[in-house]
Amino acid sequence: MKRSFLSILAIFITIFSATAQNVYVFAYFRGNGEDGLHLAYSKDGYKWTALKNDQSFLTPTVSNDKLMRDPCIIRGGDGLFHMVWTVSWNDKGIGHASSKDLIHWSQQEYLPVMDQEAGARNCWAPEITYDKKTGTYMIYWATTITGKYQETASGKESGYNHRLYYVTTKDFKTYTPTQLLYDPGFNVIDATIVKAGKKFMMVMKDETIEPAQKNLRLAYSDKLTGPYSKAGIPITGKYWAEGPTTLQLGKEWLVYFDRYTDHRYGAIMSTDLEHWKDVSDKISLPTGIRHGTIFKISNEELRAIK
Repeated sequence: MKRSFLSILAIFITIFSATAQNVYVFAYFRGNGEDGLHLAYSKDGYKWTALKNDQSFLTPTVSNDKLMRDPCIIRGGDGLFHMVWTVSWNDKGIGHASSKDLIHWSQQEYLPVMDQEAGARNCWAPEITYDKKTGTYMIYWATTITGKYQETASGKESGYNHRLYYVTTKDFKTYTPTQLLYDPGFNVIDATIVKAGKKFMMVMKDETIEPAQKNLRLAYSDKLTGPYSKAGIPITGKYWAEGPTTLQLGKEWLVYFDRYTDHRYGAIMSTDLEHWKDVSDKISLPTGIRHGTIFKISNEELRAIK
């Protein structure tokens, strides 16, 4: 009888563990972002399979361009999945929508976060991070404002010269005024922020073109809204990288990124956030994937999506 009970208990634990196991989801776009949101999943964080035969889960409807580039999805404190994205190459706002199951989405909103800046040229690669301690969401993105930061201006690449800006909200109804989040002393874009231990870690792209950098760097802060430390040395190699997203697997940290001039994805791994190893040869992603973000769901949620 005792052996039978233990056998049943072992089966129960196995089933429970399988149900509770994390599934990793990669939200991304294809082409120019015209058809909307694409999702892929992974059980190990390295091998990814497109969901829904790599068809769109959500068609973009906001802004004149109606694009859905650089999708960033997180699970919020309210239990909903919240997504922000780039709606256009030239608009002064970003998109937001929420979902309970990644299938049915709320009405898409256009957030005019840079309308107050007459010289603002764009709002690119927005991301969202939730601070559990304060119950606050921070939405942040990169913008070029004509005439600002002339010390890092360049005539190349259409004269874009970005810095990072942000708003915060607790309910996605009211937002704080837009503020500068990070000026590292260089053209910066594609930031993603996650909790690493007791600090917030920012991974960002050094967008400097003269002389070309185009690499990823790290900065840290005790608070989500900063101030953030001086950017560290590059953590990527002698290639151009953009669109970073992070994934923690036990003691391992993975940073995925778009090696866009090589037309493929790359990844680096670290156990101490100081020494990084290239693991690009170990990853597998859907063909044509453009950068986005990684988040976690349950096995049960994955079954519902499939």
